[in-house]
Amino acid sequence: MKRKLIILTDPGQDQAAAILMILGAPDRFDVLGLVATAGNIDLGHTTDNCLKLLELAERTDIKVYAGCPRPMAGALVTAEHVHGPTGLDGPDLPDVTTRIAPEHGVDFIIRTLREAPAGDITICSLSPLTNLAMAMVMAPDIVSRIGEIVAMAGAYFEVGNITPTAEFNVYVDPEAAKIVLDAEIPITILPLDVTHQMLSTPERLAQMRKIGNRCGVATAEMLEFSQAFDLQKYGWKGAPLHGPCVPAYMLQPDIFQGRKINVSVETAGALTRGMTIADWWQISDRKKNAFYVRNGDAEAYYGLLLECLARLP
Repeated sequence: MKRKLIILTDPGQDQAAAILMILGAPDRFDVLGLVATAGNIDLGHTTDNCLKLLELAERTDIKVYAGCPRPMAGALVTAEHVHGPTGLDGPDLPDVTTRIAPEHGVDFIIRTLREAPAGDITICSLSPLTNLAMAMVMAPDIVSRIGEIVAMAGAYFEVGNITPTAEFNVYVDPEAAKIVLDAEIPITILPLDVTHQMLSTPERLAQMRKIGNRCGVATAEMLEFSQAFDLQKYGWKGAPLHGPCVPAYMLQPDIFQGRKINVSVETAGALTRGMTIADWWQISDRKKNAFYVRNGDAEAYYGLLLECLARLP
């Protein structure tokens, strides 16, 4: 049975790889729409990047919806220093032949969840959670209709990648992350603690190129561009590949390990705003609200990614 997805995204090279991975598994995923948010880059670029990726994969039948241009509180923080001035630098992507849908992304989320049977839709979150949180605030009735959320978000053991204490997706909009985590919706979190184990080594990028199709080559070119920042930052043998952990978990959860714990978000700390506090050792009496993934099999992960990319044009 196909899993019906609403994808929240602000691509970003690693998110581009995640979206292509999802599109490469049409027997497992039914993509209802992409909701773009401001995050890695401004909203105009993220919507354009979504359209370009769908063009690349020959899936222009999927609609792209523009969501919120800024977080719920505070100024937008972006990451051009990692992803380049377009947010998706690296490959030469095809010209766009389609336009974004006229409906606002938040309205699309609300309408789609209301129209579907309760529990039928999974929210696949690759980005800050702004649009989902806004939908939940505007239409509280949709909360009980969400089947599951699977999100690339947060960190605890690996602390932060945009500040010393915060992971980027949560830091951009911690108020939104708090609303979502406090809503008692089944949620799986793929944090830096696992994504930092998934390194795009030269050998793995070479395997993407060897697929020989344009999506495989384009993915390799994207990751070769964005890895420059991380290689210098971490000094590892490859850059961590975050976004595809979300579809990989949905495709093959047994290659990951984690446990259900309480995850909270700091919204006020002068040095810790956007920090995710993962009660891994169950020290507090706070209610367990998330399945928190701690480890994963990198070889199996990249095998899945290559398998999905190979099915694309």
